[in-house]
Amino acid sequence: MKRRRFITRSGQLVLGAGLLHLTACGPNTTAEGTEDTASESEGMDAGGDLFFKISLAQWSLHKALFAKEIDNLDFARIAREEFDIDGLEYVNQFFKDKAKDNAYLTEMKKRASDHGVQNVLIMIDGEGGLGNGDEAERMKAVENHYKWVDAANFLGCSSIRVNAYGEGSSEEVAGQAVKSLSLLGDYAAQANINVIVENHGGYSSNGQWLSGVMREVGKNNVGTLPDFGNFCIERGQNDAGERICLEEYDRYKGVKELMPYAKGVSAKTHDFGPDGMETHSDYMQLMKIVKDANYTGFVGVEYEGSGVSEMEGIRLTKELLVKVGRELS
Repeated sequence: MKRRRFITRSGQLVLGAGLLHLTACGPNTTAEGTEDTASESEGMDAGGDLFFKISLAQWSLHKALFAKEIDNLDFARIAREEFDIDGLEYVNQFFKDKAKDNAYLTEMKKRASDHGVQNVLIMIDGEGGLGNGDEAERMKAVENHYKWVDAANFLGCSSIRVNAYGEGSSEEVAGQAVKSLSLLGDYAAQANINVIVENHGGYSSNGQWLSGVMREVGKNNVGTLPDFGNFCIERGQNDAGERICLEEYDRYKGVKELMPYAKGVSAKTHDFGPDGMETHSDYMQLMKIVKDANYTGFVGVEYEGSGVSEMEGIRLTKELLVKVGRELS
């Protein structure tokens, strides 16, 4: 999508939009797929009858957001008008000081309703490690997440995504994460909110480790957010000083291990071949794992590459999901 057209459309107001009643998915639920309406602009196909629904991860637009080219409040309009996507996955970094600002959250909720999109989850970063070995710091991290549970409930989201990182051996961090997730899960259950952990580096990118943590927690509203591209356990540098992955977990094995606990799925993409397929991940194999797990909820578009623009990357990722989803459906 050309930048000129994007900027032009960014300034338009959508008139006459009816307010839609948005319902949140409660714990242990995965929203059934609904029939989408094909977009008339850009030839974007909304997906038709798929076994899953499509959401947009706000991180896909992080460059534009950090550069102030767009604002968090533009997210709902962009998801609907530019891509005809039904669900929103927010990142707390882009409204970090607004977790308790009811006026701001009300405006976010209104814009989602105006554009007929559903608030799905908030991805939480920067609030401390839930696997921290220091008891005081670990408890502080747990309590830091409470306000985001409340914000998610206010917005009508079903989940918050958290990180289970910490220092120590795998057994020590797992034990600390279990305690934190149990406490946070109990708090979130009062608001009918899921607490979901992404494979997001370190021990959490080991599917066996994270699924083991889930078994130990054993709560209906504590689950996983399998990310197709986040299975690097340890990063480092090569001789040229470039960042590389030193230890990577098998992504297909990892997704299969995490899907029994999944309350969301992140379709991470970086690069695309001439056929439109992702060059680092076999999406047919990955989405078959998702389908075989009887998952019918949201799959989030999360473009993180640099080969094309963010807008084009989102478009290509959605087209890939629709293509693969139709074949599997």
